[in-house]
Amino acid sequence: MTDTSQLYADLITSIGEDITRDGLLKTPERAAKAFSFLTQGYQQSLEAIVNEAVFDSSNDEMVVVKDIEFYSLCEHHMLPFVGKAHVAYLPKGKVLGLSKIARITDMYARRLQIQENMTKQIADAVQQVTGAAGVGVVLEAQHFCMMMRGVQKQHSSTVTSMMLGEFRDNSRTRQEFLQLIKG
Repeated sequence: MTDTSQLYADLITSIGEDITRDGLLKTPERAAKAFSFLTQGYQQSLEAIVNEAVFDSSNDEMVVVKDIEFYSLCEHHMLPFVGKAHVAYLPKGKVLGLSKIARITDMYARRLQIQENMTKQIADAVQQVTGAAGVGVVLEAQHFCMMMRGVQKQHSSTVTSMMLGEFRDNSRTRQEFLQLIKG
């Protein structure tokens, strides 16, 4: 049994369960494996994710990738929060492979997180690798820590945004982005 598996075994035992009962025999190992997957973002780097998929381009019009599903764990309760990311940037001589935007989102989602920080991390990463004139990120999520415990509000959602460069400074650019993600 790995150290993490043993921690799960101890946790299960601490709530009064019998880890030798049939349904729980392999649960500590499965839980450890799942937790490793859900936090794999710690083993990833921006450079490896992007993998040189930044290309020269004369395009200076907005690029938007929307409805990128993500799954993360709240750093306060270690319960899931799930949602959609919408990411846009204004190229300035360079464009990023579209799948890399989803991979960047996943890298930060697969860490213990709060939505506010994750929004900023995605925006900063896209800005860093593209040198864009501006970046906009909006995350919409439902937090199980609000749904399953505490206030128990199953239909609430949280929206966060981060606007950099032209998306912050130019209200027309910001409005265009917000209109495009609504449609």
